[in-house]
Amino acid sequence: MSAVLAAPSPGLWAEAARRLRADRVGMACLAVVVAFLLLIAGSASGLLAAGWQREVAVPSAPPSLLGPRPAQAPGSLARREGPLADLSAVDPLAPRYAEWNARAAQFQQVELHKLQTLPLGADRLGRDVLAKALKGTEVSVFVGLMAALVATALGTLLGALAGFFGGRVGDALEWLYNVFTSVPGILLIFAFAAVFGRGIGTVVLILGLTGWTGVYRLMRAEFMKHAVRDYVHAAQALGASAARRMFRHILPNVSHVVLVQLSILTVGFIKAEVILSYLGLGVAVDQVSWGTMLAEAQSELLLGHWWQLATVALLMALFVTAFALLTDALRDALDPKLRGLDA
Repeated sequence: MSAVLAAPSPGLWAEAARRLRADRVGMACLAVVVAFLLLIAGSASGLLAAGWQREVAVPSAPPSLLGPRPAQAPGSLARREGPLADLSAVDPLAPRYAEWNARAAQFQQVELHKLQTLPLGADRLGRDVLAKALKGTEVSVFVGLMAALVATALGTLLGALAGFFGGRVGDALEWLYNVFTSVPGILLIFAFAAVFGRGIGTVVLILGLTGWTGVYRLMRAEFMKHAVRDYVHAAQALGASAARRMFRHILPNVSHVVLVQLSILTVGFIKAEVILSYLGLGVAVDQVSWGTMLAEAQSELLLGHWWQLATVALLMALFVTAFALLTDALRDALDPKLRGLDA
């Protein structure tokens, strides 16, 4: 009798990918996030929004899809007909009308040349709002994601060490955690910003170094809980090192917690960047982000120029919602409680 070989069971990540593909909402949100990342890559490489600082339209030009409309030239006194056609006898300035009309026509041609088809309008300086929004998306999303990755990685590492080893290592890390949590977060951010100055890298560093405490608290509890479970003891009996037990066995089982925290921190750090840039402590003066655009749109809205505010609000809502829902889908796909259950 021939032996019956069982089919190998799919791995953790293969099973998670299968579950994610079955989630329509998760796949739609993944497409939105990927589209944003492609726009960010195009903006960073210079293929998109390379000339966002150029004044390409008249100030505060409204959104238009029909292109510039030629302005009607004002009536020329030199072309009057009838009894007033020849004004040289009664008006000493009549010979200068033709010259003035020629200069006015030249000025109108220059203004028409500056007018372009701007689907999202122009700001108060005549810069394309769409180009500014793409560049601002690059800066804000980069700051939010990178700062969240730094904070999540730092919190996960320190939480794993404190929860797995405990003892003096845990006590030292608990002291560090208490120091950071004893100071209000917004004051700590402002203090770091005042010391390190402005810039994208500075904002990422500030938010990453001040936002790891929540991840640390959760990961410390998760590693304390999983460190005493049977599968970890079995790995130890087989000779697995402490690092392998922490990051090869325990971490995949708590990855859904890490992803949830990553999503929350990304959204929170984008908001923090908006606040810092609004107060003048965020990105540099020659850069643009969602925060600087919202600061500009505040004064523009009082004049009825709503398109810059609407563009930034729409982009922020779309990216934040898609990213949060995608993270929820990834959490469900990686949740060990749902593993092996078919929808």
